[in-house]
Amino acid sequence: MLTLKQIEAKRERECAVVAEMIASYCHGNHGTPDGRLCGDCQALVDYASLRIARCPFMAAKTFCSRCAVHCYAAPEREKIRRVMRYAGPRMLFLHPVMAIHHGIDTLRAKLA
Repeated sequence: MLTLKQIEAKRERECAVVAEMIASYCHGNHGTPDGRLCGDCQALVDYASLRIARCPFMAAKTFCSRCAVHCYAAPEREKIRRVMRYAGPRMLFLHPVMAIHHGIDTLRAKLA
């Protein structure tokens, strides 16, 4: 069982991973410079961060897509799917440490 401190650290890492994935997608698809997001992508980061902050299943969950409760509204769920399809395979090359930490969190949740 994770402690409250570990859950909050996991929550922060997940927010960071999602924000980096959205930034990669925005740069690759919307032509934004590194470090900047278009309005739509910034809104998606804000939305995802709010959903992650309020997730009651953080201690045991692996991926939001595998969760029994879909807390994303349908339009945002489709947007985040597009982002994940684009950025997911690139994360290992763009942010290897972040990708490895995400994999470790996923394995821990599956084994718990």
